[in-house]
Amino acid sequence: MKVPHSIRGARHAPSPHRPNRWELAAILDDAVLATDELFADAVRHASADPADTIAVVLECSERELRVTLADPTPPRPRTVGPGSESGRGPAVVAALADDWGTDPPEPGAVGKKVWFSLAVREPM
Repeated sequence: MKVPHSIRGARHAPSPHRPNRWELAAILDDAVLATDELFADAVRHASADPADTIAVVLECSERELRVTLADPTPPRPRTVGPGSESGRGPAVVAALADDWGTDPPEPGAVGKKVWFSLAVREPM
């Protein structure tokens, strides 16, 4: 998913069509920004081949929205210095989300899953 229309699609995956159905209006901006950060990181750091796929999965219960991105590259922790121009995606996600982390890929697959969750809140 390294083509511009796919990036745009992923950025709008938690879109205005879903808040009314799932009552997510109060957390929509945070969900879109966190999804954008994770997707941009996956494209920039995890996608080595134009044929690589980055999967975005949205799951919603009455209590939380969980967004998971799966890509074909194992996690590579790195240190971000104060003068670094990039690398703050995980910090942005941590600041926005109620919880976040990484999981191993599905059995037989390679790579990783990065996810975050937001508690469903009443609209303001």
